[in-house]
Amino acid sequence: MPDPAETSGAAVPVGADAGGDGGVPRVPLLSLDGFEGPLDLLLDLARAQKVDLSRISILQLVEQYLAVVESARKVRLELAADWLVMAAWLAWLKSRLLLPAEDELAAEGEDAAELLQERLIELACMTELARWLEVRPRLGRDVFARGESETLIEIDRSGLALDMPQLMRAYMAAMRRTARKRIYAPRTIRFWTVQDALARLTRLLGKTPPGWNSLDAFLPEQLPEEGVGEEAMRQRRAAVAGTLIAGLELAKSGRLELRQDETFGKIMLRPHEEQDVPPDEDADYVNDAARASTQPKDVEAAQGSATPAAHDDKTGRRTRRTGRETP
Repeated sequence: MPDPAETSGAAVPVGADAGGDGGVPRVPLLSLDGFEGPLDLLLDLARAQKVDLSRISILQLVEQYLAVVESARKVRLELAADWLVMAAWLAWLKSRLLLPAEDELAAEGEDAAELLQERLIELACMTELARWLEVRPRLGRDVFARGESETLIEIDRSGLALDMPQLMRAYMAAMRRTARKRIYAPRTIRFWTVQDALARLTRLLGKTPPGWNSLDAFLPEQLPEEGVGEEAMRQRRAAVAGTLIAGLELAKSGRLELRQDETFGKIMLRPHEEQDVPPDEDADYVNDAARASTQPKDVEAAQGSATPAAHDDKTGRRTRRTGRETP
């Protein structure tokens, strides 16, 4: 193996197959540490990774290449270009060995960061698109299509196969079960009638203290208190209405006087000062008034057309159906 100092001079072998164009070599011959032979063979071995380029000095390679070029002044341009390409390839391969290896972890981190940034940008775009879609009117919620048919699917999961006779028998059995059920019948409530109120007012008129008395004093004693329930409220309302109607009938006949000082105020009554009506006529009138309050309107109209009804004349005296005047 020659010394690098000896090969750095001009006396470098130029090629075993020198000749042709005035002894110009076709391929330069190199004598380096770890290799000795033509330049093209070194390049092929380096590409195939069959030679250790780390042992070859790039300085010796350049010096011997320049020495070959200087010694062969008359080399053709095509050969010089081929030599330059081969030397450049060797220099590039050697430079890759000299440069530090790339950090694979750093490269992977950069790739992951770029991928994450792209995904964040896509996520922001999708979020904005979702907000835009949310504020737009939706079909079936905010707007409805016109004339769209209903998509109803009837699904029978019972698994029963019935015909018309079986259906009729099932219906009759259900009807028989319904007929056997007890029917609720509410309890009948007895209300205070107008006849009861007329009898009570007629009985209490002579027993009341002189002066005005409230209508509530003539209500039945067994009347339930207010606020007990709906049934008690109805009974009390019926008693008040019946007593008021009875009082109006007696006031119409001149038996008592009614007074109400304000709207929705208390109704006051007192016996009339002139009460010279015979007892038998009083009883007849009470019965007639009670009967008239319970008869339908069409019956009263028919009876009124046949017999003149009782009325008050200008003097305030009552005229009976017989035609005679009573004081």
